[in-house]
Amino acid sequence: MTDLKFHWFLPTNGGDGRQVVGGGHGVGAEASSRPATVPYLGQIARSAEQLGFEAALTPTGAWCEDAWVTTAMISSLSERLKFLVAFRPGVISPFLAAQMAGSFQNLSGGRLLLNVVTGGESHEQRMYGDHLDKAARYRRCGEFLAIVRRLWRGERVDFDGTYHQIDAATLAQIPDPVPEVYFGGSSPEALDVAAEHVDVYLTWGEPPSAVAEKIERVRVLADKQGRELRYGIRLHTIARDTAEEAWAEAGKLLEGISEEQIRRVQDGLRRSESEGQKRMLALNGGTKDGLEIYPNLWAGVGLVRGGAGTALVGSHRQIADLIEEYASAGISEFVLSGYPHLEEAYRFGEGVLPELTRRGRWHHPAPPRHTSPAVPFGAASSPSGR
Repeated sequence: MTDLKFHWFLPTNGGDGRQVVGGGHGVGAEASSRPATVPYLGQIARSAEQLGFEAALTPTGAWCEDAWVTTAMISSLSERLKFLVAFRPGVISPFLAAQMAGSFQNLSGGRLLLNVVTGGESHEQRMYGDHLDKAARYRRCGEFLAIVRRLWRGERVDFDGTYHQIDAATLAQIPDPVPEVYFGGSSPEALDVAAEHVDVYLTWGEPPSAVAEKIERVRVLADKQGRELRYGIRLHTIARDTAEEAWAEAGKLLEGISEEQIRRVQDGLRRSESEGQKRMLALNGGTKDGLEIYPNLWAGVGLVRGGAGTALVGSHRQIADLIEEYASAGISEFVLSGYPHLEEAYRFGEGVLPELTRRGRWHHPAPPRHTSPAVPFGAASSPSGR
């Protein structure tokens, strides 16, 4: 049985706190009690590494700290943790992206993964000087990834496309190993790009049957390209020793969300061009009622946060059960987060991951450490006292 992989999240989009930090998908990030500083993000990264998370997703957008700069600054604070760096093809050239990835990969010891984000909001893209519509952005993304892949293979690239013109490009800093490409999107254009170019297709957290249906659509498209992908899911988590404790925490998060916040954020998110965002809005309905949309799957986060809007909520065993349901649907990688990110990493890492280890679904990626248990002096003495 193949091990599942778990990734954590670096909250550079507004910082961190004990309430849901809103924002994203064209909605400005709200102030938080824990700003995204190098010491705090480094603390999260070190904890995620110690707990056994494979990588940390670092988001991209007009209201985030830049993912490349942030992860480069904190990469030396950990040893094994990889960084899933989100970036937008429309604001960086293919050659520069390939070069930056090569430098990051080689200087970090192979700890780079790439999350390619086409950009779901035209008004936000225009802030970057990108005036293409959504469908054109996906076509450009396909050209971009085709060029980058060729550069990483060490090829000389001459390319005369609709969106990119490249002359005699050769890359000196070829990454070793080549970083895997993660990519999400629910529109038909997005699924076509995923099938042809990416390694891991990501979806936001919908009920397992909806996730299985989406995976099957991508799988069919990838099979026509002669390719086989892996599949991941982006979720939040509220894991506790008991279900009662977990749902009480979800209730506390709701108490911190006002009806005015919900109305304002939902109005902004309804303007989103993202098909995935529309699916998230449909799950929460813009109301605090009926948010457990599937056993132990809660849509409350999406009331005030763009992007991933659902959370695993329950006891460690219940969350492990739901994770196994997603695994049965085809998911092998889980990109998780929680509020606050530091404490929730420990809740999940010390509660759910050991449960999955007992089930044979996960093992800590770090080499095992062989240590002798500490024994109190009294217990170590002989029965005769000699």
